[in-house]
Formats: sequence, C-alpha cells, structure tokens
Amino acid sequence: MMVIKNRLAVTIITLLVLLLAGSIVNSTAFAAEVAGRVANLSGLLFGQKANGIVKTLELNSDVEVGDILVTEKRTYARIKFIDNSEVILRPNTRFTVEAMIFDQERPGADKAVFNLVKGGLRAITGQIGKRGNPDSYRMKTVAATIGIRGTIYEVRICNGNCGPLPDGVYLHALQDAIVVANPAGTLTVGPGQYTYVRDNTTAPVLLPEPPGIDFSLPGWVTESSDTPIIWTGNGEACLGCEVR
Repeated sequence: MMVIKNRLAVTIITLLVLLLAGSIVNSTAFAAEVAGRVANLSGLLFGQKANGIVKTLELNSDVEVGDILVTEKRTYARIKFIDNSEVILRPNTRFTVEAMIFDQERPGADKAVFNLVKGGLRAITGQIGKRGNPDSYRMKTVAATIGIRGTIYEVRICNGNCGPLPDGVYLHALQDAIVVANPAGTLTVGPGQYTYVRDNTTAPVLLPEPPGIDFSLPGWVTESSDTPIIWTGNGEACLGCEVR
C-alpha cells in the first residue's frame, strides 16, 4: 500500500514539473524579441507593445518586434536595428516593427518587415537585404511596399498635410535603388529619383522633378548615432551637449 502511494506521489510530482516546464516554454515562445534600440532621440517617443501597453521610450530603450512607435510633433527618433540598419522617424509618425529575424550564421533566414502607417522616415539599410535573399526586406505603406537593393531612401505619407500636393506616398532614393510595388504595378527607382503612389490600386510613377516636399533632415539628426541627441525642452536639440 505504501509503495502504491509513493508511486502516485512521484507521478503527481512529475506531472506538475512537466506542466510547469510547459508553461515556461510557452511564455518564452510568446516573449517579444528585441529588434533594436533607440539610438538618438529628441522629444517624446511612445511605444505600444504587442500586449497593448503603451510606454514612453528613452535613449537606449529596447524596440521589440510588434512595437508600434509614435513620435510627437517635434520628435525625431533614430532606431538602430540588430542588423545595423536604421530608420529616422520624423515628427507625427506612426511606425510598426512587424518582423525582424537576423542571425549572423543564417543569412537565408533573414527577414525585416516594417509598416509606415503615418508620417515619414529615412531608412538606412543594414545587412538584411544585402546578403541572402534580397527580398527579405520590406517597408509597407498604405499605397505600396518598398524593397531595397542596399540603399538610403525617404518615404513621406501625405494625407491632407502636404499643402497643395495630392494625397499619397512620396519616395526619394538617396543612394542606390528601391523597388516600389503594389497590385497595380512595380517600379524601380534609381538614386536621385522621386516617385509617387496615389493608392494601392494605382501604379507607382516617376516624377520629372522633386515634388516640393522637404526631404532634408536637421544636421544633428544625421550625425553619428553613437553621439546622443539631447532635447533641451525649449524646442531645440543639442548634439552630445550637457544640459544643466
């Protein structure tokens, strides 16, 4: 009788251990993966996590897969990702990190998927898209998806906020080429060229001249991301300075 009780007790303990281990595995499986960090920042940057919690992000804050990043009206934020790519988010921007897979030993598994919902950004590509599958990098917008061949490019979404310009997505390839595609067509945009996409049912078109959007950035934003930008609180930014 004692032997049966002991065996029953061992069985129960074993089941509890297995259940606990399973819950640990499951919680780990659903933990968000770090995709990058906030490398430079001026103003307020908010991050909505996959579980719906909204956090104020600071310099060196982690950016995770699934995060929705939102900049305020004066905020520029430089996000540096684990493959050494970067995006510089402009004021009044909403941007989602949908996927980021990068393993130095597994180029074939590379994947970076972003979604610019509102506003604008400058993207500087890293190793994803330059090794392995060139189509492993995608920047989605409301009107088209952008692929790269190793480049620096700008994207701006106009929605009643670009003066007389028609609404839609405007792009500028600063270096190398981008590929702009939607169900209506695909267009390769070379360095120095501008393109416009009205919506996802209209093919992208090259523009014969700059569209009248200022694609430049403040000088302190384009400096090395190793030097932090400090927000002075009076509408100005100071590169690497000490605020008292």
